[in-house]
Amino acid sequence: HVQLVESGGGSVQAGGSLRLSCAVSGSNVDGRCMAWFRQAPGKEREGVARMSRDGMVIYANSVKGRFTISRDNARNTLYLQMNSLNPEDTAIYYCAARDNPYCSQLARDFGFWGQGTQVTVS
Repeated sequence: HVQLVESGGGSVQAGGSLRLSCAVSGSNVDGRCMAWFRQAPGKEREGVARMSRDGMVIYANSVKGRFTISRDNARNTLYLQMNSLNPEDTAIYYCAARDNPYCSQLARDFGFWGQGTQVTVS
């Protein structure tokens, strides 16, 4: 059973940075598609970044050039480095795992989710 635990959220001023972590148990972080999603109040959950088993990464246009997804196999952890944050990035950020080595942009294709971590940019 895959379990995901996010950490690293918080409040930051516009232009600042945060790094989110997602500790993975019950699976290898490099054994499946892993992704970060976010959901702002009143909006649908949207994909932010995703990484396939072979390391291919895809970013949402809104975060391209500012966010970086990475993984540490030794720590079995997924990361999201977020730079140049702006108020539009305010949301709950979720780590997700798909029971498939290949990625999807659709939240419904991911079967495992963390509890979420709040990111607030003012």
